[in-house]
Amino acid sequence: MRRSRVKTILAFDTATSYGAVCGLASGGRARAARAGDLLVAVDELVDDPAELDGIVVGRGPGSFTSIRIGLAMARSLALTLGVPVAGASTLDAYDGVLPVIDARRGEVFVPGPRTCRPEDLDVDGRTIAGDGAVRYRTLFEERGATVPPDDDPVHLPDPQLLVERAGAFGDAELVEPLYVREPDARPAG
Repeated sequence: MRRSRVKTILAFDTATSYGAVCGLASGGRARAARAGDLLVAVDELVDDPAELDGIVVGRGPGSFTSIRIGLAMARSLALTLGVPVAGASTLDAYDGVLPVIDARRGEVFVPGPRTCRPEDLDVDGRTIAGDGAVRYRTLFEERGATVPPDDDPVHLPDPQLLVERAGAFGDAELVEPLYVREPDARPAG
């Protein structure tokens, strides 16, 4: 029996303060400063969307609104193009470092996934990366961590790692956001 394989995969993540980061599994990357400008970055990479065989989307944790933008875009593209979707944790888009994502409210997201205060994270002797590492650089370096320079690409989620670490491909609506805590905004009532 011959297995069908997804070949041309578009991967993107919108969960961090770095905006939209996207790439093709075969290589090539693009970035937009805001999650809402994801399609601008996708347009830089994809000449003909009909050639896509699948989409991988970062599920978070991260900004509630930005995660929703990424998932909505993945679902919209998948339904329009008739392609399957897979999801991966934004924390899985880092390699060789401890990923630390800014969770706002004086907290960070770290593997587990979980939230904690930056001062409660044991970082001595570790290299850490992500927008949370940059935001709390001084604290982390005082506690023995190495934080690469702010403009080092190691701080950005890596779309190729999302592809490598994604779950199974399937219907777009099956990919759920990875929320680690309740959203800041709540309905009045």
